[in-house]
Amino acid sequence: FVKAELDLIEGSMTVATTKKTFDPYVIIRARDMIKLLARSVPFEQAVRILQDDMACDIIKIGTLVRNRERFIKRRQRLLGPKGSTLKALELLTDCYIMVQGNTVSALGPFNGLKEVRKVVLDTMKNIHPIYNIKALMIKRELAKDPELRTKSWDRFLPTFKHKNVSKRKEPKKKTIKKEYTPFPPPQPDSQIDKDLESGEYFLRKSQKRKKKLDDIRTKQAAAVSKRQEERNKAFIPPEEKPIIEPQKAEFHPKMEL
Repeated sequence: FVKAELDLIEGSMTVATTKKTFDPYVIIRARDMIKLLARSVPFEQAVRILQDDMACDIIKIGTLVRNRERFIKRRQRLLGPKGSTLKALELLTDCYIMVQGNTVSALGPFNGLKEVRKVVLDTMKNIHPIYNIKALMIKRELAKDPELRTKSWDRFLPTFKHKNVSKRKEPKKKTIKKEYTPFPPPQPDSQIDKDLESGEYFLRKSQKRKKKLDDIRTKQAAAVSKRQEERNKAFIPPEEKPIIEPQKAEFHPKMEL
């Protein structure tokens, strides 16, 4: 016997024991029942938590995947087409599972809840639930054999390799990081230092102007000659292939006997 109070102003619900309560742990089960009802679990299923062999588990999946679109796809993968994947998981684990928003509510025996949590977390890690469902089906068949109950089942269970193929393209130009050195790079030479090395610093203004004009004329002459070569390429005749004359077939007169 449990007493419940609903406060509509605060939007809260509290449970308390009464004088007729004979099991003190029922207060914890009543709290779990309120949690299940708050997550849209039907009352017919939520009231089963008051039984001794029942437990519940609320798995938070909202923070496991950052990308919203990827999260919705993986949550839909847990449901399956028309809820078939979720129904198969319920039959194999004997649990009631409710996927609502950012949480997954499960209600059932302890062993089943452990399997449900594993499947849900693996699905959020991009592992398809069908792999875990196949393993659960094999475990159910192996549990029927009394000889195999005490032996390891690793050789019977399938091993699936997780292949994550990255779609990211490699850049054309790869930048190679230089080794770290505590010393700063050498200071580049200024224009005055370059002029001092070449001797232009000691030339007069007229000599500098004359040398600059000579450099411009040499560059112009090289550009004109290159342009002329490109124009002359159009007048060069292409190489002709040698004409091969067809060989005439030799005529052999027929000999009449």
